[in-house]
Amino acid sequence: MISLSTSNFSVFAFHVLSKVSRSFWLLKMIFADIISTVEFNSTGELLATGDKGGRVVVFQREQESKNQPHRRGEYNVYSTFQSHEPEFDYLKSLEIEEKINKIRWLPQQNAAYFLLSTNDKTVKLWKISERDKRPEGYNLKDEEGRIRDPTTITSLRVPVLRPMDLMVEATPRRIFSNAHTYHINSISVNSDHETYMSTDDLRINLWNLEITNRSFNIVDIKPANMEELTEVITAAEFHPNQCNTFVYSSSKGSIRLCDMRTSALCDNHSKLFEEPEDPSNRSFFSEIISSISDVKFSHSGRYLMTRDYLTVKVWDINMESKPLETYQVHDYLRSKLCSLYENDCIFDKFECVWNGTDSVLMTGSYNNFFRMFDRNTKRDVTLEASRENSKPRAILKPRKVCVGGKRRKDEISVDSLDFSKKILHTAWHPNENIIAVAATNNLYIFQDKVN
Repeated sequence: MISLSTSNFSVFAFHVLSKVSRSFWLLKMIFADIISTVEFNSTGELLATGDKGGRVVVFQREQESKNQPHRRGEYNVYSTFQSHEPEFDYLKSLEIEEKINKIRWLPQQNAAYFLLSTNDKTVKLWKISERDKRPEGYNLKDEEGRIRDPTTITSLRVPVLRPMDLMVEATPRRIFSNAHTYHINSISVNSDHETYMSTDDLRINLWNLEITNRSFNIVDIKPANMEELTEVITAAEFHPNQCNTFVYSSSKGSIRLCDMRTSALCDNHSKLFEEPEDPSNRSFFSEIISSISDVKFSHSGRYLMTRDYLTVKVWDINMESKPLETYQVHDYLRSKLCSLYENDCIFDKFECVWNGTDSVLMTGSYNNFFRMFDRNTKRDVTLEASRENSKPRAILKPRKVCVGGKRRKDEISVDSLDFSKKILHTAWHPNENIIAVAATNNLYIFQDKVN
């Protein structure tokens, strides 16, 4: 196990427990294809990642042992399976990538686990189950599975179950396809546990988890004339408690709250959250950097968190006029927007997550940096997920970016940032201070550990 600790971070993120000496431990670093999504299940015992190769890797948390109590919290590979394959749409002469865009877990109802995974066009429901017994003693088949000659069967046997090595199976239970003309960017499971929605650039569809051949279109912003198109849908999510309420964000920086009780087609929103633009700050890049890449309800359902290119904002769902809080993620890049536009980094879509108590926000940045903001103390910290910092008992020090003037020893110049190293996808354990950070093709899992 590799240890990472920082006294500054323990005060920042866990001020309620500041009387206890705490440290951040790196639990696991996995090398794979470029990771495209990360998601904990509702208990935090499982962590799923999807990659650009269409694979899903599920990690399971180690159970606590009396002999090795320190191993509690480590995540090891539980199951790996190919979720999507590359396809080709012959009618449109369009290649459909196998890349996993989103993974969402369903609440556990029995011993098996269920998750939804999607690429650009198709959503699949997967069942992940364990098998540690196998049947033996067939009458019509031999032990190797070959059909026996009926004339050689002289007696009947009762099949029995024999113990075998534990095997984890992933089987597709439902395939939801042919409902999206444009690329799916998000999926969200409803709190009724019976339905979910899938979102593409212009439409949102509502599905029943048991029905694969029919979905209901609940939002459609496609204009009659595509030349009049001014915005696209970037993300959508159901309310955590109210099954009739959902929210979606747009490329124009607006967030719309919709109530499915008002009408079958929710083109007319119930609430619109939009911050007026300051005319003095308007530039060529204003519309691009105001596009919202992610929107998340807080666990309580009272707040919304949105991420645009430079900021994270927290909105009170009862106040539409302006955000309750605004946090600068990497404001030092404002002077670099021209070069970021030329290398297409300005179009990167960063995700954001809440901690389990809705008191801390986390989102990614460049140079393998990720940022955390404490809503109560208004303190923030920049940390780095990199192989260089993953030595045994290494201290994970807060990082600082120097914008101009004389650079201190522990600072990094904004001109030295590596824009090819970016953290787009992060996840936070629902109940504990365990975070998963995807840095291109590496997955880092950090745990806040009591010494």
